[in-house]
Amino acid sequence: MSRNFRMETSNKENGIIPWKMEPPPKERCLAETELSLNGKHSCFSNLKMFLMALSFAYFAKALSGSYMKSTITQLERRFDIPSYLIGVIDGSFEIGNLLVIAFVSYFGAKLHRPKIIAVGCLLMSIGTFLIAMPHFFIGRYKFETTIRSSVNSTNNLSPCPANSHEAVTARDKPSIVPSADCETEAGLSMWIYVFLGNVLRGIGETPVQPLGISYIDDYARAENAAFYIGCVQTISIIGPVFGYLLGSLCARIYVDIGFVDMESITITPGDARWVGAWWLGYLIAGVITLLSAIPFWFLPKSLPRPVTRQNSRCSSEQLRFIKESPMEQKYVAEEPVNFSEMAKDFLPALKNLLGNPIYFLYLCITIIQFNSLIGMVTYKPKYIEQHYGQSASKANFLMGVINIPAVALGIFSGGVIMKKFRLSIMAAAKFALGTSLLGYVLSLLFFAMGCENSRVAGLTVPYKGVQHVSYLERSLLADCNSGCLCSGKEWDPVCGENGITYISPCLAGCRTSSGSGKNTVFDSCRCIAVSGSLAGNLTATVGHCQQREGCDKVFPYFLALSVITSFVISLGGTPGYILLIRCITSDLKSLALGFHTLATRTLAGIPAPIYFGAIIDTTCLKWGSKKCGGQGACRLYDTRAYRSIHLLLVSQTYIFPCFYVSSAVS
Repeated sequence: MSRNFRMETSNKENGIIPWKMEPPPKERCLAETELSLNGKHSCFSNLKMFLMALSFAYFAKALSGSYMKSTITQLERRFDIPSYLIGVIDGSFEIGNLLVIAFVSYFGAKLHRPKIIAVGCLLMSIGTFLIAMPHFFIGRYKFETTIRSSVNSTNNLSPCPANSHEAVTARDKPSIVPSADCETEAGLSMWIYVFLGNVLRGIGETPVQPLGISYIDDYARAENAAFYIGCVQTISIIGPVFGYLLGSLCARIYVDIGFVDMESITITPGDARWVGAWWLGYLIAGVITLLSAIPFWFLPKSLPRPVTRQNSRCSSEQLRFIKESPMEQKYVAEEPVNFSEMAKDFLPALKNLLGNPIYFLYLCITIIQFNSLIGMVTYKPKYIEQHYGQSASKANFLMGVINIPAVALGIFSGGVIMKKFRLSIMAAAKFALGTSLLGYVLSLLFFAMGCENSRVAGLTVPYKGVQHVSYLERSLLADCNSGCLCSGKEWDPVCGENGITYISPCLAGCRTSSGSGKNTVFDSCRCIAVSGSLAGNLTATVGHCQQREGCDKVFPYFLALSVITSFVISLGGTPGYILLIRCITSDLKSLALGFHTLATRTLAGIPAPIYFGAIIDTTCLKWGSKKCGGQGACRLYDTRAYRSIHLLLVSQTYIFPCFYVSSAVS
């Protein structure tokens, strides 16, 4: 059939005109050129407005998403749940995407894309507010502690309950008759609302990427599209900078700030029981996301296409990757469309898309890569906390000001390189191959930057000082504390003079105490004398010992290598993305981006945080306990096992892109 025919709809006749004759190519080009020149300024102005609006939307969704990542340890401790359940909550965002992504990507491309994005931003805002709601209903946070001191420091009880055997026994076993505290604890299942809010966030985020990127690629000049997309992606990386900084700020603020006397709080932000004001950041992120929806309501459905993009055929290089349909039937985006006709074309379009070998290979490799990437991003702050002994606030701060800017600079630089050197599809693939190989080589150096386990009596070192690792609760008991009838289920660490941490003052064999709150000092601690071979009035202070041999020296090198590796890997991000959208026809572009998002989030975004968390849980040495019995959040991990698992799981982030781009090059 002649190429001067095309499918078109008509408002006047409220139906579909099967075929409409187009003017000859020469006359058509002249007419389109005139139209483009007349609308040049308005088109460019509207495109700039769309770029600004989309950048702000990317910023808002990235800020709220990264803030969710920064609060995983806070949520874990607040709701007393293990890491794998935190992975379920984190993966619920992808579940929301899964519900609507295919339909939004396909049908949304033929409707009013800016307004659909606006609706999505509104839903994201509502979901973010919903995540914060449980804080206002579950009551005050009560952490486990065995320090029984009054405000009057002269009236302290002994940390050794030698004459309270019944009380100790009751503390180790759940109550038969539910108490008021147990009924309140049952309300901690309100983490379900966090789950549902994150699902709603995922539904709202769905149209932003596929519809926004395809809108830019449709109405920007071909030579500028890569630069514009790089700018938008860079802004989306700036969002996590502020998200992690917001997480750092909120993690320093106690969860019930303003409602409790902070002098009575015996824990610090570095304590494994500390919970920051996680809810505050979600309220702030919700307001920002709500504001991002406003500009899209005032943007047009479509823009005049640049002369170089109007009715353009694929380049000879693109034809190596694209199989053009024998009948180029395209709906005109400016006219209303028939949904029944669109639905009939969906499966053939999807079959045509998956029949593209480059696209299919890209899809398979990125699913594997995203598994490790999502797991790494989700648990990297936790890794910094547990492995290098940093507080949640400091870990989030470092992610925000050091690691994320390196990624942003890499993505932006990749877009600039694409524009400056006008890299072809093959050149972009080779460039991505080089960055992937270099990133993988650099990542191997992380294995040499480890820390030893912190010294905790009965877990990583026995009371006699010989280092070992034990997962057994009975190893917490020794002759020096046997007379106190201590419970091994509690976690209220104290730091002895010998630099060893003890799980509680009772297990340290302490007999007396003085002071109150954070200033409490425990005296006559028999276990400190045994392990340290010290003499005199042996004391212990509240909190975990911070001394870790060699950790302070290696941590700056870890940060520097993390920055360099992140920059190198992200350099290939924009060229790889351009390779994706250039290997498919323009009418399948939104569907390709949407289906890619659907597949990666279904097969990577949902399972990765869950199995990462489950594997991390296997390295836990000491679990917390709930007031009514049952396992709470993990308090201490086996550092060496955690390091090996983490680095092995994330190493595929660097190696698998090499297989894809090398296949594309060949």
